[in-house]
Amino acid sequence: MSKQKTLKGSFSLCGKGLHTGLSLTVTFNPADENTGYRIQRIDIEGQPIINAVAERVVDTQRGTVLAKGDVRVSTVEHGLSALYALGIDNCLIQVNGPEFPILDGSAAPYVEKINSVGTVEQNAPKDYYIIRKKIEVKDDSTGSCITILPDDDFSVSAMCSFDSKFISSQFATLDNMAKYTKEISAARTFVFVRDIFPLLQANLIKGGDLDNAIVIYERELEQEKVDMLCDTLGVSRIDAKKLGYIQHRPLVWDNECTRHKLLDIIGDMALIGKPIKGRIIATRPGHTINNKFARLMRKEIKKHEVQAPIYDPNQEAIMDVNRIRELLPHRYPMQLVDKVIELGPTSIVGIKNITSNEPFFQGHFPQEPVMPGVLQIEAMAQCGGLLILNTLEEPEKWSTYFLAINDVKFKQKVVPGDTLLFRVELLAPVRHGISSMKGYMFVGDNVVSEATFTAQIVKNK
Repeated sequence: MSKQKTLKGSFSLCGKGLHTGLSLTVTFNPADENTGYRIQRIDIEGQPIINAVAERVVDTQRGTVLAKGDVRVSTVEHGLSALYALGIDNCLIQVNGPEFPILDGSAAPYVEKINSVGTVEQNAPKDYYIIRKKIEVKDDSTGSCITILPDDDFSVSAMCSFDSKFISSQFATLDNMAKYTKEISAARTFVFVRDIFPLLQANLIKGGDLDNAIVIYERELEQEKVDMLCDTLGVSRIDAKKLGYIQHRPLVWDNECTRHKLLDIIGDMALIGKPIKGRIIATRPGHTINNKFARLMRKEIKKHEVQAPIYDPNQEAIMDVNRIRELLPHRYPMQLVDKVIELGPTSIVGIKNITSNEPFFQGHFPQEPVMPGVLQIEAMAQCGGLLILNTLEEPEKWSTYFLAINDVKFKQKVVPGDTLLFRVELLAPVRHGISSMKGYMFVGDNVVSEATFTAQIVKNK
């Protein structure tokens, strides 16, 4: 089972803000399990913390802006992209101003620092959200679309189309996050000259220059206007008739702009709050559509906060009915687990097929057969018993007995034709023959019942 990760130590990066022009320092720190990404404004009284989640996004026009009340932090996407792509789950980020420094306009400085300080595994399991079906967000007015499809890992493909002869159509893909450092992290942000004037009028990009952005000059302007722009940005004047890319460093890749869009997608997906297993296909992506998609994903996750195990009926059982009978003393009509399909040191997944011939349906109820809730809990407990007894040398000489049942919830009826999936996890190591477990029972993707129970393992007389 994959474990959550955090930084092994802290690191800081200093530079100017893209929009404010301020001299800024951002510090990335280790954080506790299950805390996710949090951003702290250490320059404000009380040092408020903003949880980096999609609902906190208040502006997406020229970057991703998070806010909590009047406290805002912008240009967070490059740092979050590096954390997410490198598999870091928990991090406290401290910044002494209203935005992260732009640095060189890419995520490479963050990646270099993360690799320098290293990462450390934590005790909590990595809580993946596994995509089971196609999910899509569209914006018909812009032609933007983000689709996610089931996949074994997280991957991203981006397709961009610009009204420009220099980058009219481009494609970039990242099929393995291990390639992020070499193939994506160094892709720099970019801007068209035609967009610079309104940004300056909006009192933005005070810190923009040719060291932290690719500037694309593809529509000829008057020389006087170009000179004024160069003077404002503090760069050498250029020939207004010479169109093309303007930057101090040459392009790293021909499709660097679209690779940067892909980098931004990953940064905005970090705001989902969980690592994802699925393939994202983005057409004409941008921070606005990215955030709409991240918000939708968070709603989807809340609907299925506890995900059902993946069940393939063709999958060979780890324990069949014969092995189950060797471990459990239960027999018809009280053996309520048909087979086990997953078994780890602290968790187990079992199956029970409910037929119309179950003996309890004769009296519960003849006209409306419903599986009794107490038997649902019993079935989960039997699964937990298999998890524990499988570790003993002579399991047939031991039995498990309830000591306590807590936090029981029944969410929908169980009826003939249902296939029940049980997932039971140890809450703590077994001590003095006492085991505490959490059990969930699913039909399809839905939790139908759950309980926490404590059992004692007793040697038979």
